[in-house]
Amino acid sequence: MTPPPAPTSSSEHRAPASARQAADAWESLFRTQVAIMRRLQADDIWHDLTMREYDVLFTLSRAAGGELRLRDLNEGILLAQSSLSRLVERLEVRGLVARSVPTDDARGTLVRLTAEGARLQRETGLAHVRTIERYVGQGLEPAELATLAGLLDRLRAAQEHIPDRATPA
Repeated sequence: MTPPPAPTSSSEHRAPASARQAADAWESLFRTQVAIMRRLQADDIWHDLTMREYDVLFTLSRAAGGELRLRDLNEGILLAQSSLSRLVERLEVRGLVARSVPTDDARGTLVRLTAEGARLQRETGLAHVRTIERYVGQGLEPAELATLAGLLDRLRAAQEHIPDRATPA
């Protein structure tokens, strides 16, 4: 398989997908994600962390300095702000993250991965990647995985250029 074409600029014309094509693609993506997430959740590695806790630690591990403002952490996590705040509090009690106030914004909250949090994230992450390799890597050929990743990256990046659906007044 060839890699997906480079993203088109807003000035280039692209034939729009039909509503049915877009809905079918979304349904396929969503159902696949649900099926794989159920299998991942059933994995026996979640004894020290829940998947949501791991997601927070993983997101912080990818941040510069292992630290993010709470609002920026919330951008990459599928939780309401209040639920994320409570989850971060629980992780702090366990010594996996530390919270502080940024010097430039007394109303904000910085969340930093601790050494113990980083250790647990790496340990859990290694086991998690092995499971992902099994459920995702064994389902597609390497070239297909590269194509899928490229297409999904393009779809995610395109979202900032697609206006929100207008709501009736």
